[in-house]
Amino acid sequence: MSKLNVLYEDNHIIVVEKPFNVLSQGDSTGDLDLLNMVKSYVKEKYNKPGNVYIGLVHRLDRPVGGVMVFARSSKAASRLNKEFNEHSIVKKYLAIVHGKVKDSDTLKDKILKLDNGNSIVSDKGKEAVLDYRLIAYNKDNDMSLVDITLHTGRHHQIRVQFSSRGHSLVGDQRYGKLDNKQICLFAYYLEFTHPVKKERISFSIKPSGEYWNLFLDSIDSV
Repeated sequence: MSKLNVLYEDNHIIVVEKPFNVLSQGDSTGDLDLLNMVKSYVKEKYNKPGNVYIGLVHRLDRPVGGVMVFARSSKAASRLNKEFNEHSIVKKYLAIVHGKVKDSDTLKDKILKLDNGNSIVSDKGKEAVLDYRLIAYNKDNDMSLVDITLHTGRHHQIRVQFSSRGHSLVGDQRYGKLDNKQICLFAYYLEFTHPVKKERISFSIKPSGEYWNLFLDSIDSV
């Protein structure tokens, strides 16, 4: 089991870094998932007998890394779920996309999840909105580093919205070019109201890896 990077914890919540390619929650593959990693961490650290309650209140796609918050009580889970449903939580992502994008833009679409697990832009879908700004452009590789604020949480939203405009994410083997690289999408910032203390708190971490390293100075300035 890989070591868990815990960013914050108290009796009500635990905030951790989700590694790339780790499931947020277990599925039929039986592969290691973050929810069970957090449960094991809490059970071992606090020597808790029996089952440990950890509430899953949001997810990141399996290939995507970044900040995730889990609830340590049903009360905290209920309040965090309400925040996510009301879109009062701030979620920001870093992504590297193919081509040069505009300096900034708001992308609005309707996204429909298909039975095969993919999503498409369709009038039959649900509203999907994000804002982004261009941080840096790498001319040699024709890639743009963008800072994304996600306003809705549709299935594969960021990947579908950029791909549909001809700027697929680098390493996106589902909606982009088959380059067999790690997808360049990272949930670097999460801000929400603590479910019990009622104070606004935020957490931020930066990605690293092959393509991210092309933009190291720019990422540090975010």
